[in-house]
Amino acid sequence: MPASDPTLTNPTDVQDAIRGLKVGKAPGPDGIPNRALKHLPLSAVSLLVVLFNAIFRTQHFPAAWKHALVFSILKPGKDPALSSSYRPISLLDKIGKLFEKILLSRILCYLSGSGLLRDDQFGFSPKHCTAIQLARLVERVSKNFYEKRLTGAVFLDVVKAFDTVRVDGLLYKITILNFPSYLVKTISSYLKGRTFDTSYQTTTSASRRMGAGVAQGGIISPILFSLYVNDMPSPSGHVELALSAGDTAVIATSLQRALLVKYLEIYLSDLER
Repeated sequence: MPASDPTLTNPTDVQDAIRGLKVGKAPGPDGIPNRALKHLPLSAVSLLVVLFNAIFRTQHFPAAWKHALVFSILKPGKDPALSSSYRPISLLDKIGKLFEKILLSRILCYLSGSGLLRDDQFGFSPKHCTAIQLARLVERVSKNFYEKRLTGAVFLDVVKAFDTVRVDGLLYKITILNFPSYLVKTISSYLKGRTFDTSYQTTTSASRRMGAGVAQGGIISPILFSLYVNDMPSPSGHVELALSAGDTAVIATSLQRALLVKYLEIYLSDLER
């Protein structure tokens, strides 16, 4: 893990991050709506710059921003008596999420300069999108069809993907990827010691600590998950991957059906190990 001075922010960075906020989003535990942030005078933005740079220098993410309010929204057409019928919505402090946007830019800048993120990962990656990933898959199937080859695929979906991340394992992985030490320590502080409470109608639970996972609703959570699965085994020449965060398609090509199944089974065995 290379030691490095933190890349500090400035008023222009913070103002750009504020301009990208959506005004329709609900406020978090701090009660501050995005609309209010968009009307901050330059003097207030300058104070945010001082605060954010202090976080980078000390690699300490404030505990006050680590708390989430979780609301349960009933899914359309589902039985309200079943807990599985509800979709949890996690709300975080807006100032903390604003800092996350600055932190995300530092993470993406390092990744773009180092080429560490695998090419077949299209989930939340710069200049990638799920539509392009889908186009890759359609192109592969169409080409095989034209060349009279068979296409086989196994589709994998990680249930509650963000909740499955083991924090120490994630920190180990970004450390061996030679992330700058200030980023590793800031991300570590961001992830550890998080708390939440849940609300339903007029009832709110007691606060609980998160035992694992990256923050639901966090700006940097998608890229952290992508880094967590970045070390999936590389496929052979007969198999390719199409990744989008927690969704994986394993695609095989062959002239023979038996070989097609064999190629998929070999990769799945490697993945399991």
